[in-house]
Amino acid sequence: MSIGREVRRRAKAAVPPLVFLLLVAYFIWNATQGDRGLRATAIRQEDLKAAQADLARAEADLAMWERRVSGMRADRLDPDALDENARTRLNLSDPADIMVPYGPGKRLY
Repeated sequence: MSIGREVRRRAKAAVPPLVFLLLVAYFIWNATQGDRGLRATAIRQEDLKAAQADLARAEADLAMWERRVSGMRADRLDPDALDENARTRLNLSDPADIMVPYGPGKRLY
C-alpha cells in the first residue's frame, strides 16, 4: 500500500510539469509549422516576390503597348509604326527588309 501511495504521489507531482511541457511544445510547433509560423511566412515571402516580378513584367508589357499605341493615335501618327502595322497585317515586306522567321504557332504580337 505504501508503494501505491508513493506512485500516486509522484504521478501527481509529475502532472503539472508534463502539462506545461505539452503546452510549450504546442506553441513551439505552431510558431514553426502553423498557419502563421516561420515556414508559412517564408512561403508567403516567396509568393510575394513572384507576384512582384509578375507585376513588373506586366507593367513593362503595358508600357511597351502604350508606346506602340501612342504612335497610332490620330493627333500624332508615326509613319514607321503605321508602315510596320500595315506590313504585318498584310503580310508584305520590302526587298530591303531583314526577315526573321518565327516558328509555327509563334506570333510576333
